[in-house]
Amino acid sequence: MGIFSILEEECMFPKATDVSFKNKLYDQHLGKCNAFQKPKPAKGKAEAHFSLVHYAGTVDYNVVGWLDKNKDPLNESVVQLYQKSSVKLLATLYPPVVEETGGKKGGKKKGGSMQTVSSQFRENLGKLMTNLRSTHPHFVRCLIPNESKTPGLMENFLVIHQLRCNGVLEGIRICRKGFPSRILYGDFKQR
Repeated sequence: MGIFSILEEECMFPKATDVSFKNKLYDQHLGKCNAFQKPKPAKGKAEAHFSLVHYAGTVDYNVVGWLDKNKDPLNESVVQLYQKSSVKLLATLYPPVVEETGGKKGGKKKGGSMQTVSSQFRENLGKLMTNLRSTHPHFVRCLIPNESKTPGLMENFLVIHQLRCNGVLEGIRICRKGFPSRILYGDFKQR
């Protein structure tokens, strides 16, 4: 059960708290998944309840208020504004809701339960992934050489961080190990 699923499940229980949510996350993932970790307390930083090891590095998360924020309904006037937007991306993210019962449209699902922020996020992410899978996108990765936008100045740490986050360093590491050939599985199997 993923983090969003646990969050949605906790939102269904009226007596659920941030602590019960955190405890369920620990029960489900701590020690069972390498990407989920208990954060190390750091001086001068906000309290963190769990850490996720992402591709680009480890990110600490604080769960205070997640349950309340997840139950917040999306304001109907904001949705209508997005639907009428001249920015095509915004208009496609919020298509008009067609309901079979002819009732009031908005933040409710067909089953009548309130749609949470996390469930709406997962739904939109699924649509985005479907769209990406149906296309052949080509990405141009731009690197910022320095924060001050000064010509001719290169901040090595900033550039290395961007290369790591974009997966370029991982690609170089793989090629150095001797795996530069990228053939299709079917071709490999046939050999």
